[in-house]
Amino acid sequence: MAKTTTQYVCTECGWTGGKWFGRCPECGQWGTIEEFHEARVVGAGGGLSSSGGSHTAPAPPRTGLARPITRVDTDQVKRIPTGFEEFDRVLGGGIVPGSVILLAGEPGIGKSTLLLETAGRVADRGEERGKVLYISGEESQAQVRMRASRVGALKDSLLLASTTDLATVLGLIEREKPTLAIVDSAQTIVSSQVDGIAGGSTQVREVAISLIDMAKSHDIPILLVGHVTKDGSIAGPRTLEHLVDVVCQFEGDSQTALRLLRAVKNRFGPTDEVGCFDMGEQGIEEVSDPTGLFLSTAGQEVEGTCVTFTLDGHRSLPIEIQALVTSSVLPTPRRNTNGIDSNRLAMLAAVLYRHGRVNLLTRDLYVSTIAGGLAKEPGCDLAIVAALASAAKSRPILRTTCAMGEISLTGQVRPVPQLNHRLQEAARLGFTRALVPPDRHSGGRKPIPDLEVVEVAYLAEALEALGLV
Repeated sequence: MAKTTTQYVCTECGWTGGKWFGRCPECGQWGTIEEFHEARVVGAGGGLSSSGGSHTAPAPPRTGLARPITRVDTDQVKRIPTGFEEFDRVLGGGIVPGSVILLAGEPGIGKSTLLLETAGRVADRGEERGKVLYISGEESQAQVRMRASRVGALKDSLLLASTTDLATVLGLIEREKPTLAIVDSAQTIVSSQVDGIAGGSTQVREVAISLIDMAKSHDIPILLVGHVTKDGSIAGPRTLEHLVDVVCQFEGDSQTALRLLRAVKNRFGPTDEVGCFDMGEQGIEEVSDPTGLFLSTAGQEVEGTCVTFTLDGHRSLPIEIQALVTSSVLPTPRRNTNGIDSNRLAMLAAVLYRHGRVNLLTRDLYVSTIAGGLAKEPGCDLAIVAALASAAKSRPILRTTCAMGEISLTGQVRPVPQLNHRLQEAARLGFTRALVPPDRHSGGRKPIPDLEVVEVAYLAEALEALGLV
């Protein structure tokens, strides 16, 4: 026999207590405490059993339940291609049968569109079981069909269902036994057997546990859509991310068409891969070579620009830094940035004045990247400083020149990770000159064809090599 006790759980950090608070005592967030009813077992004497003891008695295991790890056969595990090479690479080669994948992202970023196109492509491949089940708790069947016709996902083997009842969702998956099941979303599905509102901590936990049990017991992979909060974290209890096998973040700027897919957690592959997609009128298209997305198309040299190479997963992407320096009429000069850390810009301006003899402390500084690119890693420091000095002195830098290196407060140019990979990508894109930190290895740096590598140890040397002294 079981009795229920009332607990209060923070949906942000997982704090639990016996009293409700408007603000979580642990993480300090407002409005995140929700009521949770926990069942407690009643002992033989009629009282509640102690919380420190276990209520589950051991059961005799069936034969063959435990066996040597060397005898476990993995040849039968065949990944399911999603139809997107970018998606497959992020997942580690495709969808593993029986896995549960959580895809999270901001509203309107394209989560449902990506998964609907994935459902259409998997259904079009004609796998052994052939059917793909798409369950929507946010849209009707007619609304999903309208979007499917726009993105070209109308397939006879793609089954649509619209429901918010968890029992119905589980029944549909068990009856149809699809190759792939998609549930949109975890925050809209509710169980009648559990208290709480849709999207609450208790309901989301129950939905996740039930879907994971269904996926493991029937060897059916499930793609689960998750909402995010205003600070970008996944809505619901933190245990949701721990329970699922893969957690993917779908990100992008709403003002641009570029979308990036990252694996935050992946039990079956790497977490340092990134997939690039383009959001268009006909849906989402993958971008297999995103190298030209963050470069301008100007044919002549322009002052205040410099190109650097950043690392995003295993990819090296060129990012063009643009800087504008103007006279300030304000007591405190402006420091406006886009795609660059504003605090780092203030530090680099001070270093440029102290060690480069370029005074920008009383000037308005505007620094930006192209097409929503991000240049926030320390390896972009040298290119940012070069762009600022070029704008201040009205001297353009050759478009075939790039710069990579971190700048310390002492004006030293420090190494960046995987520099050789960045240089090879620069040579592939037609760059003929690269400013880099000195090589610390005794064997020296291997030469790269058609690319002149200029080593600079200090900021002053870099400015001199660029002709900005």
